[in-house]
Parts: sequence; C-alpha cells; structure tokens
Amino acid sequence: MARRKIASAIGYNSGDHAPVLIASGRGREAEKIIAVAHEAGVAVIEDAALASLLDTSVKPGDYIPPWCWEAAAKVLAFVMNSEYIERVSKN
Repeated sequence: MARRKIASAIGYNSGDHAPVLIASGRGREAEKIIAVAHEAGVAVIEDAALASLLDTSVKPGDYIPPWCWEAAAKVLAFVMNSEYIERVSKN
C-alpha cells in the first residue's frame, strides 16, 4: 500500500522568535501545498520526518516548537540559498 503524501509549509519573518507553520496536510491537501509552492517558485524540500512531526503537533499559524528548530532552520537556509542563487544568476 502506498504511503499518503505529507507536506508542510514553513516561513520565517525577521524579528520572529521562531519559524511559523503556514500550512500542513496529507493526501490531496499535501499535493495542493506542493503545487502552490511550485507555482510561487518556492523550493520544495523533501523531509518526511519533519513534515510528519509538524503535521501532527503544530497548527497552521503557530510557531514551530524548539525541538524542530534545527531541522526547520536547515530547510529555510536551503530555500533562502536557492532563492539567492536564482536571483544572482538572473542578473
């Protein structure tokens, strides 16, 4: 049996004390989150463990708990670096 897709969208605003869970879902909801990210040009990172933790323990709009900060920081750093490289390569 195939496993259901899980997706979580996280964001961070300068000045916030932690990243925020923007959206999370399974199955069709996960597919929609991924599609919206692709349409917006946001990098999509596969981290099933983090997505599952966030989906089961954090509500959208809430700050990500401290025990997820390291994993979330790695994802955000990768996305920010990817966006920076894309901007620089266009110039």
